[in-house]
Amino acid sequence: ANDIEAYPADAPAAMRQDCEDFAYDFPYLVDESQNLAKALRAVCTPEFYLFDGNLKLVYRGRFDAATPGNAEPVTGADLRTAIDALRTEKPMPDQHPGMGCSIKWKPGNEPDYLG
Repeated sequence: ANDIEAYPADAPAAMRQDCEDFAYDFPYLVDESQNLAKALRAVCTPEFYLFDGNLKLVYRGRFDAATPGNAEPVTGADLRTAIDALRTEKPMPDQHPGMGCSIKWKPGNEPDYLG
């Protein structure tokens, strides 16, 4: 959702290279209008959203405890726990907010919810 004119490193070509470099095996969405980020009330990247079969948001948060600068391994544990809870109809786990860089909004397109 970042403003790719002001941040060309987030443009599709550069992100395609990141996907190859880091072997992402999932689709990567480019939200050029920033409308989806606003609808989800997104704040940072990465931020993960999990929806049930009725498109109800059931998880919003971090992938796991790993962040740049800490020694935690990248495991996907938080998101995986949420997926398992959804699959087995158990209560959703505690949700920790996404941790990352703030979204770079296009000038004049900043959402109201950031206050």
